Amino acid sequence: MPPAGSRPVAPLDDDDYPAYTMGRAAEMLGTTPAFLRALGEHRLITPLRSEGGHRRYSRYQLRIAARARELVDQGTAIEAACRIVILEDQLAEAQRINERLRAEGSQPQPERSA
Repeated sequence: MPPAGSRPVAPLDDDDYPAYTMGRAAEMLGTTPAFLRALGEHRLITPLRSEGGHRRYSRYQLRIAARARELVDQGTAIEAACRIVILEDQLAEAQRINERLRAEGSQPQPERSA
């Protein structure tokens, strides 16, 4: 039983809940289902599957797809756009870790040559 005063998280409140069908996701992004399939082929996003095997997308995945779409709309090839988004996310994560280590005062010291 949840603690008193807390409310359970509804699936639609969860950014990772696969709430959107491929058609609805494509409509929301102003793109085609083929674009979403291509993002999956390039491993940018991996939609969950319904019991019937249909792709389902979360709000988080749609935000990532929107970033890729912006790059493609600017003339970037879809493969490159997917790679750019992946690298941007990796860089942001590395920066978060670096900031946390600095705040903790445990930043690794560079190795010295002998």
